[in-house]
Parts: sequence; structure tokens; C-alpha cells
Amino acid sequence: MRMDWTLHVESISEERPRQPLQRLYFLYHELRLSASDYSYALEIKEFEKQIDLFLQIRSDENPGLWPEVTFDDGHVSNFDYALPILLSRSLIARFFITVGWTGKKRGYMGWPELRSLHESGQLIGAHGWSHTYLTHCASRDLEVELGKARSILEDQLGTSITTMSLPGGRYNRRILAACREAGYTQIYTSAPRPECEPLGFTVGRLNVCGDWSPELIRTVLQPESRALSNFERQYRIKAIAKRVVGDRLYEKLWALLNRKEPGSSAGGDNAE
Repeated sequence: MRMDWTLHVESISEERPRQPLQRLYFLYHELRLSASDYSYALEIKEFEKQIDLFLQIRSDENPGLWPEVTFDDGHVSNFDYALPILLSRSLIARFFITVGWTGKKRGYMGWPELRSLHESGQLIGAHGWSHTYLTHCASRDLEVELGKARSILEDQLGTSITTMSLPGGRYNRRILAACREAGYTQIYTSAPRPECEPLGFTVGRLNVCGDWSPELIRTVLQPESRALSNFERQYRIKAIAKRVVGDRLYEKLWALLNRKEPGSSAGGDNAE
């Protein structure tokens, strides 16, 4: 049974006891009741531990990197499991929605859940229409993936949608130009890097895997640690691999190594 988590936006505030020098945006996908071999499915109790760690770090006198929370795809577990945890701690996250899946694809939020998510004070952005790599899209396809996705979200939620996250993190100059033309003011990527204020047009994020410990995440948030730079190096190596073998073969290899399951988001962010 789902509870109605609808609250007035004014009831949640992002407390900022001090202005951090840099932020690190974490990227989540799906939460589950128990552990899974699928890399991007995170056990609920582990997510809760990570959120409590973020709160602790934010309260430190010298917090290092300021942790932020984002979700991609619009899986129903974001509403059923993540939202209660966030609300109980007065936290705001960003949820990027694959709009064409909303109310259509099994396991993903419908419009009632998405409206409740928005009304609770959480931030909503687009994640394309069909989760297609934007670099594979012709101009006509981009009108749907960018323009239609944004307009439907705005019509259904009654709010302006100006942020977008890139399926699979794939983009180039043509895609960024198309995003600007479609009315987006910030594009969230999958490049694991810290971000300074004010944020630029592209914002990096760090994909969270299900087997990560709170200790690893704490280390990543320490500016003097090499952990984040190691993830950045891995990201660059993967980018080279994608160019060499192509997206389709890379996606198959990724699915095999990360134990991707049938019904999970088809490639996209998961083929990082």
C-alpha cells in the first residue's frame, strides 16, 4: 500500500548552513528491498545509510564536497522507497523522468506518483522520451526526445521544466545545442566530477553502484582523496572504449559484466 506523501513545498527546505565550495552529484536508479547482483539496483537500507552519511557530512564544519542526490529513469521505487526516506530527513533530490515510460512501462511511475513527487517539493527534470541515446537521434527524433518530453512534463505537472539528464551520458556539441534550443538551461551528465557554484550548463554526476559502502562514499567526498579522480580516470577509459567498439557492442558487454536484468532500463545510463 502506498502512502500519500504529498506535502506543501514550503514544508521542505534545503538547509545550507554554509555555502560549499564544491558539490558532488550522486546518481541513483532503482531501490530494492534486498540486495541484488544488478549493479545499479541499491538495497533500501544501504540507500538510507548513504543519505544519513550525506546529512552528517553536510553538518560538518568543513564538509569537503557537498553531496547532492539525483535519480534517473523514474522507477516506481523512487516514489515508494526513496521519497519517504528523503521526506523524513527534509531532503530534496532531483528526479529525471523518461517521459514516454510514465504510466506506460511496468515498474515505472505513473502520473499520480509523479505529481505527488513534485508536490512534495522534489525537483523534476526530463530524461528524454524513450531513453534513446541522443547521439543516435536525427533532428526529428530530437524534437520528440527533448521537446515533446519537456512539454508533456510541463503540461502534466503544471511547472516549468528546464533541466535534462542525458540517457547513457551520451552527448556532443550537436546535442548540447539541441538541448539549448529545446529550452533546457542545465544538462546533467554522467561525468564524475565536482561542480563549483554557480553551476554551468553541464553538470557532472557520479553513478552509484549497489555494492558501494558508506566508507567508499565518504572517501569520495574528501577533496584530498584520489577516489574521485580514479572514477574520473575510469570514465575517460570507458569513453575511449565506447568510441572503439561502438555503443551496441559496449552495451552488450556492460550488460554482461553488470548482470543487467530483463526489464531494466534498456542500456541508457546503465551502459556507462
